[in-house]
Amino acid sequence: MPPPFPLWRASLRSPAWAASRWGRLRRRRRPAARKGLSVASLPSPRHHILSVLVENKAGVLARVSSLFARRGFNIYSLAVAPTDDERFSRITIVVDVESTPLEQVTKQLFKLINVVKISELDPANAVERELMILTVKAEPGTRGQVIELVDVFQGRIVDVGHDELTIELAGPPSKLDDFEDLMRTYGIGALQRTGRVALPKLERQATRLRSLGKVG
Repeated sequence: MPPPFPLWRASLRSPAWAASRWGRLRRRRRPAARKGLSVASLPSPRHHILSVLVENKAGVLARVSSLFARRGFNIYSLAVAPTDDERFSRITIVVDVESTPLEQVTKQLFKLINVVKISELDPANAVERELMILTVKAEPGTRGQVIELVDVFQGRIVDVGHDELTIELAGPPSKLDDFEDLMRTYGIGALQRTGRVALPKLERQATRLRSLGKVG
């Protein structure tokens, strides 16, 4: 059984200063616990992920983004990159399914001639990753705390200034959200997130091997 919290969350309980701040963060992010609601009664995720395979041609991304703008579709993020086949690119779109029915989004996307395939990825059955780069205030009195939190979250310090640090962190979006909330205590000078990329989770059912008798 996996631990109830990811390792980066459990590790925060060791330093007293980090534990207190993390405790306040968890209470803010879990309103159901304060109101006596069960986890089962919480609403389902408001977003879904669309993985759109398109022809790697000029203007395709512009046509996809303009379609969303014309139809008033609300999206959380959009990321695009070439695939292992140079003829195609993959666009990962995180869609707000409360503002727009998912079926309407996919129907409009299929009307674009350069769209080859659309895959819907439920967040519960997908592996999501995102990259964040941020600059944080790190004066001599707090620099050690910031560096320790970077280590706990398995991030990297990519640039150092007199009183600021630039930090790189990759992982599930919830991990980046938690780290961002903690860094606001010290002061965020600049922040950039790439948007989500995702792939479906792999099958975990073990295959049965046929037993072979001894030969000879």
